[in-house]
Amino acid sequence: MRNETRVSRDERPAPPAAEQTVSSTPPALRQRNRVELATLVTMSDAPLLSTATLVLTLDMIGTFVFAISGALAGVRNRLDLFGVIVLAFVAGNAGGMTRDVLIGAVPPAAIDNSLYFGASLVAGLATFLWHPNVARLQNEILLFDAIGLATFAVAGTQKALAWGINPIAAALLGMLTGIGGGILRDLLVNQIPIVLRADLYAVAALAGAAVVVAGHILAWPAAPTAIAGAIVCLAMRLIAIRRRWNLPVATSNAE
Repeated sequence: MRNETRVSRDERPAPPAAEQTVSSTPPALRQRNRVELATLVTMSDAPLLSTATLVLTLDMIGTFVFAISGALAGVRNRLDLFGVIVLAFVAGNAGGMTRDVLIGAVPPAAIDNSLYFGASLVAGLATFLWHPNVARLQNEILLFDAIGLATFAVAGTQKALAWGINPIAAALLGMLTGIGGGILRDLLVNQIPIVLRADLYAVAALAGAAVVVAGHILAWPAAPTAIAGAIVCLAMRLIAIRRRWNLPVATSNAE
C-alpha cells in the first residue's frame, strides 16, 4: 500500500509552466517587473498626453485673446455686461465649437471643460471694467489677435488630425477654428465679418494650418510642428497689418 501511495503521488500532473515560473520568481523581481511594465505603458501614452496638453494650452491662449476682442466689440457697440460677456464667449469659442461638432468631438470642449468659459468670463469682465485702458492698447490687441489666430489655427488642425480627419479637411478646419469666432462676433453686432473684407486673415490661418498638415504627413514631432505653423501664421498676419496687404477686390462698372 505504501508503494502504491508513493506511485500515485509521483504520477500527479506537474503544474503548468506559467505557474511554475510565477511561483519560482522572487517577490522582489515580480515587483520590479510590474514597475517596468507600468513605465512602458506610461511611455507609450506620453505622446498622446503631450499632444492633448499642447492643444489645450493653445486653445486657452486663443480663447482668452479672442474673448478680449469680442468684449471690445461689445463695449464699442454699447452692449450691457451680459452682452459683452456673450460676445466674449462667442468670439473665443465659436470656431472651436464648430470644429468639434464637425469632427464628432461632442460635447464640444468649450462646453465640456469649464476652463474655456472661465477664460472667456475673465476676459469679458476685465474688458468691461477697464475698457478705456484696454482700448488704448490697440496695437497690442492686434498683436494678441494675431497670436490667437495662430494658436487656434494650429490647435484646430492638430485636433482634427488626431480625430482621423484627412489632411486637406484638417487644414480647412484649422482655418475655421481661427476665423469662426470673429465671423460670428461681427454678425452679432450687424457688421460684415472683417475676415471677408480686409487683411490676410483667413489666408494666414490656412498657411499655418498647412504647415501642421505637412509636419503630420512627414511624421515630424507635434510640438515643433505646432511652433513652426504658429510662426508662419503670425508672421503673415503681422506683415499684412504693417504693410496693409489685402486680397484683390472685384471692381464694378460704376467705379
